[in-house]
Amino acid sequence: MSTSSATTTDVVALQNVVGGRRTDAADGRTTDVIDPSTGERYATAPLSTAEDVDAAFRAAADAFPGWRDATPGERQLALLRVADAIEARAEEFVQVESRNTGKPLALVRSDEVPPSADELRFFAGAARVLEGLSAGEYMRGHTSWVRREPIGVVGQVTPWNYPLMMAIWKVAPALAAGNTVVLKPSDTTPASTLLLAEVAGEFLPPGVLNVVCGDRGTGRAIVEHPVPAMVSITGSVRAGMEVAGSAARDVKRVHLELGGKAPVVVFGDADLAVAAEGIAGAGYYNAGQDCTAATRVLVHESVHADFVAALAEQARATRTGRPDEDVAFGPVNNEGQLGRVMGFLDRLPDHADVVAGGRRQGDVGWFHEATVVDGLRQDDEAVQDEIFGPVITVQTFRDEEEAVRLANGVRYGLSSSVWTTDHGTALRMSRALDFGVVWINTHIPFVSEMPHGGFKHSGYGKDLSMYGFEDYTRIKHVMSAF
Repeated sequence: MSTSSATTTDVVALQNVVGGRRTDAADGRTTDVIDPSTGERYATAPLSTAEDVDAAFRAAADAFPGWRDATPGERQLALLRVADAIEARAEEFVQVESRNTGKPLALVRSDEVPPSADELRFFAGAARVLEGLSAGEYMRGHTSWVRREPIGVVGQVTPWNYPLMMAIWKVAPALAAGNTVVLKPSDTTPASTLLLAEVAGEFLPPGVLNVVCGDRGTGRAIVEHPVPAMVSITGSVRAGMEVAGSAARDVKRVHLELGGKAPVVVFGDADLAVAAEGIAGAGYYNAGQDCTAATRVLVHESVHADFVAALAEQARATRTGRPDEDVAFGPVNNEGQLGRVMGFLDRLPDHADVVAGGRRQGDVGWFHEATVVDGLRQDDEAVQDEIFGPVITVQTFRDEEEAVRLANGVRYGLSSSVWTTDHGTALRMSRALDFGVVWINTHIPFVSEMPHGGFKHSGYGKDLSMYGFEDYTRIKHVMSAF
């Protein structure tokens, strides 16, 4: 994935982590890793093949019996030590993740590394509080009870928008439940995941957590391999469909988080200044590269003009720039993604109006201005498809019924929000919105204790919470005659 602007100065050679050892790809091939804030190569990573994936799954399978048989308390202690080590090396993670993604250092330091440690600690504790039906005599002369067990070896694929946090979201519940893991990070952002594997390797038995780098072919090899009993990915709808189809042929369990197109419904009684500030913050955070981003606004026609003016003002005040600058967000992740964002804007219909932003910023790195597009209609491409960039679209609605119809009128069902001062409106909308998360007068906060996951083409399965933990377990009924 090298580009014409790549250089070879101070290039870091990243390696897979398999069976507790750092390894190159078996055939020695690599891909370039590009700093999105400069467009220059700063590292190489293994381009792993089916042979490398097989070695990782053999290591995971060998490690599984010992990790499965570890007590919940032993698994908890190991994960707590990993969390402590992340905090002890927090600044190293900050620097690596920022270089990995182009994100502002200050935001990684405050918003990403601390939650990563917290999520590990949550699942470490969850390992010791599994609940189920009590044992009982449901048939005369027999006692029944339920065992929750780890599934086995799990294959996982993570995206490039939150490389470290998405790796934690995947591996923490899987490991806490007693599974072993082979994980492939995105080919554009492998560095922080490899650092996580290095740190975790100090406390986990060899082979419990394995990381193999590579491209789509590598991910396909993970899904198609016969060893994993479950595959879990966060990615595009296209990727999820391919994974589900492939896994079905081997009857693997599948956990999918596939993106979103979050409706943000602003009623006429909302505090418009507060709503505009909150929506801009949640829409432009991480350059809009968030499946839950507040990027599809539906505003009541009575306050449309005032709200668009307030949102445009927020956009013009929202700065993007290099990681070491005082900015709200950094570049989009890669050159192809910048082209995708600009393509949506180039193809806007005549009835759409770009009221703020709309352009690439500078000619070094992959920066794009915070953008607001008004006047869109329900069938427009920018409303129906995930842009995954710093672009907020605006539509209007006449009444609550139309708001629900427009909000639900996309193939995604991941997250949504309602902005109103009326309690009844908020409760009715929270019931009617066909999305896995509904925020009221806020958008985008997460906590480890609450589930995250969607409906429809946004996939199935939950991240975070006890629901996410249970997804990595299987249920066994045991019955004994007496």
